[in-house]
Amino acid sequence: LRSNLPELAKHVMEDADPTFVARVRKGDFVVAGSNFGLGSSREHAPLVIKMVGVSAVMAKSVARIFFRNAINVGLPVLICDTDDIGEGDELEVDLKVGTIRDVTNGNQLTVGKIPEVMLRILDEGGLLPYIQKYGDFRV
Repeated sequence: LRSNLPELAKHVMEDADPTFVARVRKGDFVVAGSNFGLGSSREHAPLVIKMVGVSAVMAKSVARIFFRNAINVGLPVLICDTDDIGEGDELEVDLKVGTIRDVTNGNQLTVGKIPEVMLRILDEGGLLPYIQKYGDFRV
């Protein structure tokens, strides 16, 4: 399946939740605990998560390689305490300020600051579109 990303995307998160792909909607978030993405050293993992419509991953911690691959494909990863976010909660994210507002329960979370260069990469949709547009990291 490595070379067939649309087929691979049909199986996103199926070990954790076999109904995930059927239920996820464009703009949804993945809210996770610790070590999200552990064991996924290829860019396929964050790429297919993005392909099914997920707009960001929020987790207590993530695997280093997953984090970097996610930024490279344009998928924001926010490190925060996810304990009080419930399934189906409506969330508002401000990447530049580094906050998540849980509209459902009124909580506001502070997330780990995303470096400016990574925010610019995310704004362009990933590393490749960024490099194609700017040629390097001096913007």
